Amino acid sequence: MSTRVLIDHRKGGASKVRHPEKAHRPDNPIARKPEWIRVKAPTHPVYHETRQLMRDNRLVTVCEEAACPNIGECWSQRHATMMIMGEICTRACSFCNVTTGLPHALDADEPARVAEAVAKLGLRHVVITSVDRDDLADGGARHFAQVIGAIRAASPETTIEILTPDFLRKDKALEVVVKAKPDVFNHNLETVPRLYPTIRPGARYYQSLRLLDRVKEMDPAIFTKSGLMLGLGEEKMELAQVMDDLRIADVDFITMGQYLQPTVKHAAVDRFVTPLEFEDYGKMARVKGFLQVSASPLTRSSYHADSDFAELRAARAARLKGA
Repeated sequence: MSTRVLIDHRKGGASKVRHPEKAHRPDNPIARKPEWIRVKAPTHPVYHETRQLMRDNRLVTVCEEAACPNIGECWSQRHATMMIMGEICTRACSFCNVTTGLPHALDADEPARVAEAVAKLGLRHVVITSVDRDDLADGGARHFAQVIGAIRAASPETTIEILTPDFLRKDKALEVVVKAKPDVFNHNLETVPRLYPTIRPGARYYQSLRLLDRVKEMDPAIFTKSGLMLGLGEEKMELAQVMDDLRIADVDFITMGQYLQPTVKHAAVDRFVTPLEFEDYGKMARVKGFLQVSASPLTRSSYHADSDFAELRAARAARLKGA
C-alpha cells in the first residue's frame, strides 16, 4: 500500500506524514466521484492573489487544510476562510484532513494579521474557524474573542461568522466567545448521533447540540448555524431527527453537503447523494422552519457565506414583520 496520499508536501522542506494517527487503519479505497462533484483546477489570477495574501500574512486557511473542493471559486472572489490557532488539531476525526498532533503555542500577533487580511481583501463578510485546542484551558475562546475584536476595529462594516470547536469540558469558554458578539455562531454537528463513535469519536452529539442552544439563550440576536456531511451511511429518518433537534435549539441556518474522502485512511464514502436528494433534504429543512438552508453536493459551511448571510438577515426581518 502506498502512503503517498498521507504525505504533506505543501509547507516546503522535508516531507512528513500528515495523519500518523491513521496510519494503522485499513485502507478504504477512494471511490470515483460522479460528474456533479467534479470541479476545475483554479486558474483565475485573483485566486493566486488571495493565496499570496494568505502567505504574506502567515495565515492558515481551512480551504487548504481541509482540501475544500470550492477553493478555486471562492478564492477567485477573494473569499477565504481563515483557520486560527494553528494548523494542528488535538482531535482525530475520521472524516477530517486537518493534521492531528500537539499544537504549537498561540501566536499573539495572529488577531492583528487576520484583521489586516480581512481589510486588504475588502470583505463584507468573513468566516473564521479553528482547529480543536483541547490542550488550552479555555479551548481557545479568548483567542476567538481577540480575533473578533481585531476585525471589528480594522473593518467595522464587516460582518463576522465564526465556526467553533465544541469547547468540551471548557467551563465559561462559550460565554467569552458569545460576549464578543459575532454575527453568526456556527458549530457543525457533522453527522447523525449513531455515527459519532466512528466519524467524530472525540466529540459528543448532545454537547454540540447544547452548545448551539446555549448561544441562543445567552444572546438571541446572534444567528446560529450548523452543518451536516451526507454520504457517511446516515438514514433519511436520522437526518430528519437531527433537523428537529436543531430547530428545538432554535438554530437558524443548516448546511448539508457531500462528504468527500481525503485519503485511503479516512472514513469511506458510503454513497454519493444525488443533487435531487439534496434538493429534497433542503425542502424538508425549510418545512421544519429554518430561516436559511443550503443543501447541495458541494455545499460547505462557509460556501457562499456572504450572500447567504444577507439572505439570512432578510429572512429574519421578514419573519419578524409577519409575526
